[in-house]
Amino acid sequence: MSNSAWIAARGGEIISPPAAPPVATVGDWVALLKPRVMTLVVFTGLVGLLVAPGTLHPVLALTAILCIAVGAGAAGAINMWYDRDIDAVMRRTARRPVPDGRIAPADALGFGIALAAASVLVMGLATNAAAGAILAASILFYVFVYTMWLKRRTPQNIVIGGAAGAFPPLIGWVAVTGHLALTPLVLFAIIFFWTPPHFWSLALYAHGDYARAGVPMLPVVAGGRATRRQIMLYTLLLVPLTLLPWALGEAGRVYGFAACGLGLGFVVSAWRVLRDAQDAAGRSLTRDAPARSAFRYSILYLFVLFAALAVDRLIG
Repeated sequence: MSNSAWIAARGGEIISPPAAPPVATVGDWVALLKPRVMTLVVFTGLVGLLVAPGTLHPVLALTAILCIAVGAGAAGAINMWYDRDIDAVMRRTARRPVPDGRIAPADALGFGIALAAASVLVMGLATNAAAGAILAASILFYVFVYTMWLKRRTPQNIVIGGAAGAFPPLIGWVAVTGHLALTPLVLFAIIFFWTPPHFWSLALYAHGDYARAGVPMLPVVAGGRATRRQIMLYTLLLVPLTLLPWALGEAGRVYGFAACGLGLGFVVSAWRVLRDAQDAAGRSLTRDAPARSAFRYSILYLFVLFAALAVDRLIG
């Protein structure tokens, strides 16, 4: 309807015509998949595939990695559908396509379910049923255990829910071998213990968002001081764990030296967070605050650690 027709229809009263609803772009649909999170998930799954004994045809290996990526994206899309209410009140997430109205909630849910089903089916057909089953378990765990059960109910949400992000090395390994072994379970444990200090560092400087949304993240419930202590504790548990592949003879010197150096850096990073008190009394953190720096370092840490494992295996 033109502007003049709209005014005439309203009896000559000058009223602006209703704004057209926002139109979703390809980028909005990609954003539903949480591509930044997916990158780390895909990489750890690729490393699990590369270090597994045996071979997989390159086309099948690429298909397996694609299924891991699509499965992770599907879980992210369903998470955005379910969390659209709290995403809308958090500055960090308010511009996501669902709370911003660019994608309808039902469309996001249908998109996520379709991708999840397709990724599991293709993984099972292209590699083996066990890999497909573990991929399905990872999606279901993220959606039902973390998103729908733990996230809004307990400050330990990221501790237990962090297992969802630890599945990819298992999936990559089983896609090649068809069965589990000690090495992929150790890789699972590394990511599991890495997740709390990684995510709680983010939560320290985003605690205002979580408080507004009513999400019981540890800094909101227990305060900054307790959170910093937990970051230090989990870091001290993580670093010796990363040395297990070397100690068990499953990795060589390249990985061993990388794990030692990176682990020392992580401990120093966690120590700086422990000694910092900028988040006390709800004050905003500066751009270079220890918690923000620790969050960035934790991402680099996991990438380089797993890359060292892959390089070690490929040259060894």
